[in-house]
Amino acid sequence: MDYRGSTALVTGASGGIGAAFAEELAARGADVVLVARSAETLAALAARLHTDHGVRAEVVAADLTGPDAADTVYEEVARRGMRVDLLVNNAGFGSAGRFGEIPVGRSRTEITLDVTALVELTRAFLPDMAARGRGGVLNVASIAGFQPTPYMAVYGAAKAFVLSFSRALWAEYRGSGVRVTAVCPGPVRTGFADRLGTPPPYAGQFRSAPQVVRTALRAYERGRHTVTPGIVNAALGYGRLLPVRATLGLARYLTGRVVGDSASPELAAAPH
Repeated sequence: MDYRGSTALVTGASGGIGAAFAEELAARGADVVLVARSAETLAALAARLHTDHGVRAEVVAADLTGPDAADTVYEEVARRGMRVDLLVNNAGFGSAGRFGEIPVGRSRTEITLDVTALVELTRAFLPDMAARGRGGVLNVASIAGFQPTPYMAVYGAAKAFVLSFSRALWAEYRGSGVRVTAVCPGPVRTGFADRLGTPPPYAGQFRSAPQVVRTALRAYERGRHTVTPGIVNAALGYGRLLPVRATLGLARYLTGRVVGDSASPELAAAPH
């Protein structure tokens, strides 16, 4: 796929998987719109991408949990005379710990960012793509979306929503020229894993953010509805194969090893 002359909008672009998407797409010739809360960090990244790859790199500093955030981003992009050909919904964070110990406001914010903002941004940009008969959406979900995730209950449920939503849109828009792909990473070497304190036994399953991005783009270009980067990570989607009781027991054991049975809610602010 030739990305030259196209524009990609990446949310959560200030670091981790989002920054890696921006880097890879700019390297392939796409202009980029970088969206996150940190204007200063985004400006530095935009300047580097423009210098290194000669692409247009725009910054839209926005808190996607705010009211009408998606409409604000859409209108700002239009005001700058740009149209989005690829929407990368990467912004999100995960809460870790016992559900009843995590502040309800934090869970609300998590759902707003991981689910509501993703849906509203897709609703804002996808109709234009459909009208043009080309474009696409890459939604960053997680292997946590394949089964319930004790100690990360809201995060796992949010990612299950993203996975189901993406697959439904893939079916709706199949043959229209608009591609929709859900990316379901396992452990990735970003601040997310560091913040949650992932122990050494998981190290062999870790992928780098650039690896995840290259795998995601390859799947997107092939028109796949779902991709799980890494053979071991793909196997961790065990929730599709085991009885529910067994799935819950195994998920509780594995996630409990990561966050601990009495994990502090202070661990609950780790972005992708």
